[in-house]
Amino acid sequence: MHAELLAIEQEFESALVRLHELRAKVPPEVWKRRPAPERWSPGECVAHLNLSSASMVPLVRAGIDQARRSGRSAPARYRRDFVGWLLWKGLGPGKGFKTKTIPAWVPSGDRHPGELVSEFERWQTQQIALVRDADGLPIDAVKIASPVDARARYNVFAALSILARHQHRHLWQAEQAARART
Repeated sequence: MHAELLAIEQEFESALVRLHELRAKVPPEVWKRRPAPERWSPGECVAHLNLSSASMVPLVRAGIDQARRSGRSAPARYRRDFVGWLLWKGLGPGKGFKTKTIPAWVPSGDRHPGELVSEFERWQTQQIALVRDADGLPIDAVKIASPVDARARYNVFAALSILARHQHRHLWQAEQAARART
């Protein structure tokens, strides 16, 4: 597998490990507790990731299909385009910029942790499969529209790396929310 795709796959896998550790350490009642009125609970953070995955996976899948139909091969090195790089850079855990969440991605905090984790696992399986499907394809030559703002377009390689980084950002947020319970 292409080294840069392998790195993204490892980010997805480490996010899953991180979520399992959170699930094991945090009691179910804390998953629903917001540390402050304007901050999300751990469960809301995970629900948000599930909602964003539900929007992004079909877009990335369509982009990979387009790259496959192009008949071209992967470059020696994948590159994020400027918009993709900017989003990826700004989504680092515990830093970067804050934006208002689109209504479709605003989570509810009423779901059981086990249900949220199971859904995350299903999406994670699909996202890891997408990374593997992208191997050998020119995914940095195919752009998709952002589900947040259709005017923003970035390449599929950037989309995959943004998804993984977005997960770590909100898992960090969930860990912070869980720690703030005392």
